[in-house]
Amino acid sequence: MNACKSESGIIPVLPQNPNIQVFFNQNQAARYTDPYRKIERLGDNLERVMIDNVSNSKVSLDIAVQELRLPNIAKAIVEAKLRGVNVRLILENNYSRAWSEFTPEQVEKLNARDRDRYKEFQKFADIDNDGRLSEDELDRRDGLRLIKVTNVPWIDDTADGSKGSGLMHHKFMVIDDQIVLFGSANLTMSDIHGDFTKPETRGNANNLVRLDSKELAARFKQEFNLMWGDGPNGKPDSLFGTKKPSRKIDYLIVGGAQIRLKFSPDSEDTAREQTSNGLIATAIAGTKTNVDMALFVYSDQFISTILEERQQGNVQIRALVEPQFAYRDYSSTLDMWGLQSTQDCKTGKSSAWKQPIKTVGIPNLVSGDTLHHKFAILDRNLILTGSHNWTSAANHTNDEVLVAIQNETVAAHYQREYDRLYQDVTLGPTAKLVQATSKSCAERVKSKANPLIENSEF
Repeated sequence: MNACKSESGIIPVLPQNPNIQVFFNQNQAARYTDPYRKIERLGDNLERVMIDNVSNSKVSLDIAVQELRLPNIAKAIVEAKLRGVNVRLILENNYSRAWSEFTPEQVEKLNARDRDRYKEFQKFADIDNDGRLSEDELDRRDGLRLIKVTNVPWIDDTADGSKGSGLMHHKFMVIDDQIVLFGSANLTMSDIHGDFTKPETRGNANNLVRLDSKELAARFKQEFNLMWGDGPNGKPDSLFGTKKPSRKIDYLIVGGAQIRLKFSPDSEDTAREQTSNGLIATAIAGTKTNVDMALFVYSDQFISTILEERQQGNVQIRALVEPQFAYRDYSSTLDMWGLQSTQDCKTGKSSAWKQPIKTVGIPNLVSGDTLHHKFAILDRNLILTGSHNWTSAANHTNDEVLVAIQNETVAAHYQREYDRLYQDVTLGPTAKLVQATSKSCAERVKSKANPLIENSEF
């Protein structure tokens, strides 16, 4: 039985590396009370971790996050600005409007997913449940509105003069040029705590890392400055996507851990080994015993090829992929199951594994929650994590970060999270998928059953 579902008992707390602390919103060794739904639940309060660090800022606070909606973290950011901290915020342009800015006509034009999210916000903001949203309620519950009315300096990825990069997919903040917080979570209810109208949800499975290192903070700040340019209402000199200069993999030591750091994207003509997906492949190529993967979306065939080589070298491989992507006909899970993907149809070369494995599947999560992690554990001592999904879009289009951390203390936290997820899984392909992949490429392309939508990553 999945321990998250029973919410009974607390397992022992694992030791943390003083310079590299790791948090999970479904950590079974911690409890907190959801500040919005007033639910006592298991997990690390990722929002509180961020608020505490923001509240300790003294000089500077740089935040690059795809989406910011939570009002409590927004209040902490505003309070930092009022204390005299130099605050800068970068958002993804698709999520840079406060919910309260939308007119009824604009809401009607939203796609189904965003329209549902707007309705969720209405219920979240209607504190007195009278069916109307007062100015006071909007001030208390619309986090992005609060950011804007208090004149916190912000831009989005249209600041380069374009209509937006692939995705400004970052989820990091740099505090006082010393502390870095990064991970897989956006600052939303669903990514941190759970859907407001679904009390059984516990938030999309996400992780957060706190790094204490001036040297590493400088690397993240360089990435931030490239995107920021001269800030809001200035020249279109911000650099997003492939307009940023390509940077090689950085090697650092933090808290006794070896760290490799890579920012995306890189152009298609960059040597593969110098890209983020190349870093993933290189790390996997060096494994000796086991690889455990917890991924939101996975569609990079080169990584799949390297994994197959390690499997043939007797490395034990397990993979869990978010259900809404695991069975898509372009997913690299198909390779591991020995099935032909639509990527094979495009290349004319099969990537299906000669020896399919039975340890690939999906986690059985509470309805409404998703597997939003982007991490892997290699040989139980090397972690690959960050905002970077294992896709071509992340590698060549989106603004992302990938961090490799070699440290057994850090790895133990990720291994515990992986083992929690793997307690309740569905392994192997569905019968429908097996039947679909038996069709010819011509039939599958004609049907367009599962179009490539990997740039819908969130």
